[in-house]
Amino acid sequence: MFTGIIEELGDVVEFAATDDGARLTVRAPKAVSDAGHGDSISVSGVCLTVVDQGPDWFTADVMGVTLDMSTLGSLAAGARVNIERAMQVGDRLGGHIVQGHIDGTSTVLSVTDEGSWSILRFSLTEELAPLVARKGSIAVHGVSLTVSAVGRDWFEVSLIPETLTATTLGALAVGDSVNIETDILARHVARMAEFTDADQRHERSGS
Repeated sequence: MFTGIIEELGDVVEFAATDDGARLTVRAPKAVSDAGHGDSISVSGVCLTVVDQGPDWFTADVMGVTLDMSTLGSLAAGARVNIERAMQVGDRLGGHIVQGHIDGTSTVLSVTDEGSWSILRFSLTEELAPLVARKGSIAVHGVSLTVSAVGRDWFEVSLIPETLTATTLGALAVGDSVNIETDILARHVARMAEFTDADQRHERSGS
């Protein structure tokens, strides 16, 4: 479990394809300062498990399905990624509850410079659109953000200077892809609604 508050920018040291996925090594001194084998670390919004580590780096295995659903498959040595360690019980929840289980990717549609801050618009699939609401929470590349505006096939976030400099979001350009995770509460409400609708249809068909 994570909060979406990025702790540091990591640098990809190596990305090696395997038979059924990939092995990713990232330099992230803060993340490994108290990490151990089997610990969870969020890499640009994707929850990965530490399988090896050194003084300032860690290695994680990435399954094929994760590569297909996320932007991790496009990483190469030298790329920068957002890093967050798993939250501890008793920590302040500065962002929102982020699982690190992304829903998929989204594309940057526009970047509007508003002086010291920026407005970014992202694409939104028909499947995920009902889960994104104005002033609701969303994680973009693992960063906890508030939705400032939303349409049927897009949503916008407003990024303050700190977010632009402390995360990879400040370097995004039109056409770039990002990992997104919708709010966990919205997911469960949508799932409950599916069963409610199904029950109502069953009752109507049986009457």
